[in-house]
Amino acid sequence: MLTKRPTIVDVARHAGVSKSTVSLVLRSSPLVKSETVVAVRASIDELGYVYNRSAANLRSSSLGLIGLVINDLRNPFFTEFAATVQKTLAQRGYATIIGDTSEDPALQAQTVLSMIEHGVSGLVISPAYGDTTGCFERVLKAEIPALQVLRKIEHGSNNLPFASFDYGKGGALATQHLVDSGCKKIAFVGGVAAREITQERMQGYLSVLNELGRLPLAWHGPTTRLFGREMAIAISREHPDVDGVLCFNDQVALGMLSGFAEIGRDVGRDIRIVGFDDIEECANTWPKLSSVDCNIAGFGVWVAEALVDWLEHGKRLETPYIAGVELKVRASSNGEASSR
Repeated sequence: MLTKRPTIVDVARHAGVSKSTVSLVLRSSPLVKSETVVAVRASIDELGYVYNRSAANLRSSSLGLIGLVINDLRNPFFTEFAATVQKTLAQRGYATIIGDTSEDPALQAQTVLSMIEHGVSGLVISPAYGDTTGCFERVLKAEIPALQVLRKIEHGSNNLPFASFDYGKGGALATQHLVDSGCKKIAFVGGVAAREITQERMQGYLSVLNELGRLPLAWHGPTTRLFGREMAIAISREHPDVDGVLCFNDQVALGMLSGFAEIGRDVGRDIRIVGFDDIEECANTWPKLSSVDCNIAGFGVWVAEALVDWLEHGKRLETPYIAGVELKVRASSNGEASSR
């Protein structure tokens, strides 16, 4: 027996749903399943909860709350995405809580649960790899709009709408460019081999080489600058005939620029490099780095607006959204010597 006036939190606990779900029921939102509406209404009646509509109207005139869960904010690619999503949501009248999971699925589950408990109206998740079953089950149970972006994790997440890039096309564009630039032996460097995103980025690389009857050559590993630097030195020492490299991401590619500079190998002439993502630093390093441009800022705007349309108009993303990519050619692969 409650000894105080019941609150929306009390109703949520009694009905076994989130606070945001109760709020949606009170606002007669079409986003909530009929059986959930019945359960919430029954809890409201049993507890004697009284909906203060005037107070709710005041709250609705202020900022709504969106949870943004990022797997690694230390990577500039994800940082730019998060910043763009946050800015776009602010322009549409929503505040954003950002959580960095540092590629830890347990921390991700804790972060998502905390956001749901604090009443977020929607979620955008760039998932960490690992066992995410419990995390996505919580999201689905909360019955709030949620988008999975940039990475597709299969464990219990099949019901979450997905948006990403045409990574396969990007790999093909980069590899064909290296071929057209005269490279005879092209390697792929970086990324964990078993992960879907690595396979997607390699798909175009493999298809181009297969059409030409050339054998692929890949070194997989961390998507870091340190790995890129180490591989530049190792490739030059053990495979000096490699004259073109497609990197899993720009972090690896920038590390390779450093490694080749350290041993005096001229990038853009002696060996040609293409990165992936086209983060801001690509156009400001020396030599300037060619990269597959994913237009992450434009993608962030699209994701934010898609979530708002779902929240405000019930427009759920029913099929995966795959954004296009293009190749930005710069000195690291266009044949210009980087030395004076």
